[in-house]
Amino acid sequence: MMPLGVLDAAVIILTGAGCAALMTLIAVLLLRRMRGSGLMARFVVVGAASVLAMASSVVAIALEMYISPHDLTVLVWIAATGFLCAVITAVLTARAARSSLSGIAAAVRRVGEGDVVDVEQSGWREFDDLSIRLAETSQKLSEAHAEVERLDSDRRRFLAWISHDLRTPLTAIRALAESMEEGVMDDVAAFPRRVRVQVEAMGRMVDDLFELSRITSGAIRLRTEQVELLDVVSDAVADLRSSSAQRDVQIVQRDVAGHVVWADPHQLARVVTNLLTNAVRHAPRGSEVVVSAEALDEGRLVLAVLDHGGGVAVEDLDRMFEVGWRADAARSTDADGIASGAGLGLAIARGLVRAHGGDVYAERTGDGFCMKVLLPTDSREPVE
Repeated sequence: MMPLGVLDAAVIILTGAGCAALMTLIAVLLLRRMRGSGLMARFVVVGAASVLAMASSVVAIALEMYISPHDLTVLVWIAATGFLCAVITAVLTARAARSSLSGIAAAVRRVGEGDVVDVEQSGWREFDDLSIRLAETSQKLSEAHAEVERLDSDRRRFLAWISHDLRTPLTAIRALAESMEEGVMDDVAAFPRRVRVQVEAMGRMVDDLFELSRITSGAIRLRTEQVELLDVVSDAVADLRSSSAQRDVQIVQRDVAGHVVWADPHQLARVVTNLLTNAVRHAPRGSEVVVSAEALDEGRLVLAVLDHGGGVAVEDLDRMFEVGWRADAARSTDADGIASGAGLGLAIARGLVRAHGGDVYAERTGDGFCMKVLLPTDSREPVE
């Protein structure tokens, strides 16, 4: 056998490349005209083009080599057989891919209807990865939908509660005015004071709503500085002395002196007042509410407010800081000066503390129910 010359090799390469390029161009043009066609037709075109590119190259080179008609016929039959096998393989592959895509499409429809879908293994790595992502997405969407429903329920309940709480002082003022008009009020001199008490209650609720709106919208601006914790706690205890005395509850300070925190003094005072108000409201009569502080490592401090009440259920320890949450649906208002409010006090307290870079959480302990405020003692880093 004579060795293949350079010129012959160049002719063979160019012939094969030309035939392959022609078949590829025809396949590309067909695929461009087949936009909107099914997956099977595209697979058939690709598979057929691959075999035809090779077969046409072989036949063209054979003709250039002047092989016998018999050998040429054999080559043509071999190429036709390969073409048929390629088409069959393309059809089977397209059917398997279409089946997998149909399963994914059905899963997408179920996700659109709010269902949670499972991972379906098809044997195609890309489709399996897509099925995994789809299952994860459906789970997240289901959880998000449940969260939206819960928040919507909380919103409707909160609106009902705030409407009730705002209506209560309005009803009292109306009753006082009607009694005044009809001349049946026993103590006329007390009328201005009683009206002022109801107006102040409404004012506090409106202020709470405004403050909560600022917190949730991120519009609150803190003026932080080094604050003596004892000053803030002492002022809050003094403000609640009258109402706590009416409930026969004593507020005791322990280890509060000597601690300094990095905070907005006005907003920190509101946090402490809200937590103390909640503790006094739920503390048993004749008991103590203990306020204590403890310095932690890495520039942190924890302020604890402990009462000897029953607290809330363990599953509600975090929910109690949500807007409008109530452990008791009765919606009663205390008659001793500590109004139940609209369930905003603890939500405001958590929002303000988190704006400082800290956090608020609750615990059930052997001594009672304890709320803890984690605060930074300097301006370097937020508390984590």
